[in-house]
Amino acid sequence: MTTSASRAFLCLAYVAALIFAPPALAAKQGRERAAAHAPASAEMRRDGDAEARLIEIYRLIGVGDAGKALAQAERLVTDYPQFQLGQLVYGDLLTLRVRPVRMLGDLPDAEPRDAVALDALRLESAMRLKALRERPPAGNVPMQFAKLASSSKHAIAVDASRSRLYLFQNSPSGMTLVADYYISVGKSGIDKSIEGDMRTPLGVYYITGSLDPRTLKAFYGAGALPINYPNPLDTRQGKTGGGIWLHGTPADQFSRPPLATDGCVVVANPDLRRILATVEPRSTPVVIAERLQWVPPQAATAASRAFETTFAAWRTAKTAGDMLGTMAFYAQDFASYGKSLADWSMVVQQDMARNGRRALQTKDLSILHWQSGNTNSMVVTFGEVAEGATTGPVRRQYWLQVQGLWKIIFEGTIG
Repeated sequence: MTTSASRAFLCLAYVAALIFAPPALAAKQGRERAAAHAPASAEMRRDGDAEARLIEIYRLIGVGDAGKALAQAERLVTDYPQFQLGQLVYGDLLTLRVRPVRMLGDLPDAEPRDAVALDALRLESAMRLKALRERPPAGNVPMQFAKLASSSKHAIAVDASRSRLYLFQNSPSGMTLVADYYISVGKSGIDKSIEGDMRTPLGVYYITGSLDPRTLKAFYGAGALPINYPNPLDTRQGKTGGGIWLHGTPADQFSRPPLATDGCVVVANPDLRRILATVEPRSTPVVIAERLQWVPPQAATAASRAFETTFAAWRTAKTAGDMLGTMAFYAQDFASYGKSLADWSMVVQQDMARNGRRALQTKDLSILHWQSGNTNSMVVTFGEVAEGATTGPVRRQYWLQVQGLWKIIFEGTIG
């Protein structure tokens, strides 16, 4: 290998962008790489394995060890032959043996169609490296997670600006980031508003079920987790469409370009299998944001503190059988499964009659905060148990701040 060729390769855009991983991540990758040098069977392939090995190849290139990088790239594409980005880097390393390499995917005579595919792979590489460089501060959480009930054992947050999904575990000691993965979103980007716009929605959602891969087309890979788009806030804003899932990829495609779906969030199958084995439908929230804002947990909780005062006042009025006071918390354009505010007032009145002014206890309270532009909303899920009872309905409310006051725009029973 000539010195000039080495220099040319070390100036590759994806190497220049690398900037070595923070120590904590580097240590994590080191543990993963210790097992990654052996051939990986389908059963052995762990979530995040292919990306960790790719980043190690980048690191070796960055320190000038192209020979070891080539050996590891060959093992990577042997274990993951459908990993197109890995194949591209492997091809560059082979090319370097006979001529300088000027950019990631240095194919000077590429046809227009191939050039588009190369640009998509370069963008995928850039997004993987961006997420590596821009790690969330240790111990911080997305600001949307104001309060999670113990019944929500996990939570998911998607950052479209980094093409990244973050998986959290929720325990009595707080939320812990346990894994994060590269993802693809809609062909036209984010902020879905109408059916067929090829955009991924932004907002606070819940996983509604888990679809067996045996019942799905091979296109969806290892399975699918539908989310409740459009949620009541989306519907209020006139948004349409549906069928938004978190799903995998076909067997012959390891990952997809950052902007490649019809609106779903897509992850590699090994990563999806980890998620499928971890999260529980109905109790797992999914936040999809253009850019996540990471804050200390106490800051996320503080954002909902003033709201919780209003929520407590609603519960007090309902406990007291104060129909007028209770209904004052509902927006005039309230809607719930086809019921208007007038219809819902009858439902509330029936609840009060059943409770007989027994104190209402709130169990497993979750509060998710969503703010976008002038929209400031809270998604509240809780068990409502009357004093002396052992069980009660699980309710979900959507509150919207209207002229400085919190109003309920939707309320429903989910369990």
